[in-house]
Amino acid sequence: MALEDIYHYEQVTDNIGSSGQPTADQFQFIKAAGFDAVINLALPDSDNAISDEGSIVTALDMSYFHIPVKFDNPTSEDLRTFSGVMQALGERRVWVHCVVNARVSAFLYVYLHRVLGLPEAECRTGLLDRWQPQMDEVWTNFLQLDAADLDTGPKS
Repeated sequence: MALEDIYHYEQVTDNIGSSGQPTADQFQFIKAAGFDAVINLALPDSDNAISDEGSIVTALDMSYFHIPVKFDNPTSEDLRTFSGVMQALGERRVWVHCVVNARVSAFLYVYLHRVLGLPEAECRTGLLDRWQPQMDEVWTNFLQLDAADLDTGPKS
């Protein structure tokens, strides 16, 4: 098994990987690939959610952060929390997942492009490109959030 076998896996930057929901066993491959933190944006009752995911991840000596984001109502507060965790993790290798990697692709796009100021082309994932033409107004508006909306303070 390889990272590419994880549902909708994408290597977004050198230090950020993303996917849909990994299986319990796939977290071992994430750890073996050098990731040392996991952020889960899915709800606890999402499809294929793993009730003891935090325990599984921390038993592998990785940090675990759960920021449950309602798919039909992502908020600037959710993004502010996500941005704070990402900034606190600094240069650590981080794996971010949700159910299918859609909300993650949007969160990473806004964080990388609007908060950190990276060029747009470096912030877009293949999944975001496929999803955006069918996005509803909630997510279209979410992609327009910027650092001023988040009050994230100085960039690190």
